[in-house]
Amino acid sequence: MTQTAIAPLIDHTLLKADARREDIIKLAEEAKTYGFASVCVNPGFVSTAYEVLKDTPQVKVCTVIGFPLGATTSEVKAYETKDAIANGATEVDMVINISELKDGNDDYVAADIKAVVDAAKGKALTKVIIETCLLTEEEKVRACKLAVQAGADFVKTSTGFSTGGATKEDIALMRKTVGPNVGVKASGGVRSAEDALVMIEAGASRIGTSGGVAIAKGERSNSSY
Repeated sequence: MTQTAIAPLIDHTLLKADARREDIIKLAEEAKTYGFASVCVNPGFVSTAYEVLKDTPQVKVCTVIGFPLGATTSEVKAYETKDAIANGATEVDMVINISELKDGNDDYVAADIKAVVDAAKGKALTKVIIETCLLTEEEKVRACKLAVQAGADFVKTSTGFSTGGATKEDIALMRKTVGPNVGVKASGGVRSAEDALVMIEAGASRIGTSGGVAIAKGERSNSSY
């Protein structure tokens, strides 16, 4: 697979707290140039990204929900989803409530995910961030199963803001758990085409990275996300 073939699988990402509007505009323009799947930005920048991309429907506007801790209530996550969609988002990456998962409250976790899925239904794809670096293998499997049960479109490894990012082992486990019909997104630490290929070969169908341009050029990014 070439860099050109990888580009349509990339969510070109900028989630830093100090990102400027001009940075988001540049991000969106880069996504148009290289043909990335989407730009992934914080909710406050969804409308900015949408304005740049509204005439380029093949590049989606993605945002994050309950980010980065997943600790807001389901009602807040649902509202945040509806607001993001109203502002132009067509993909939402929501963080599960990790504490509730670890406490074994599976019904809560499933309902939390479903609140976002229902808010996005017919208007945006839902990706579920399980934050693999904080979970045991059993918890990763359980989180993936709950995401599928709730009707999510993707499961995703990481926020990029915790203690670790994507690994090929986690991607393989997630793909095995969700089967062939649910997407798997590798995010955190994918900095080169070689990194991306490892994840794709393990089962990833989307790559979240702030190093999209470097990957498309066959270079290595120094970005932490």
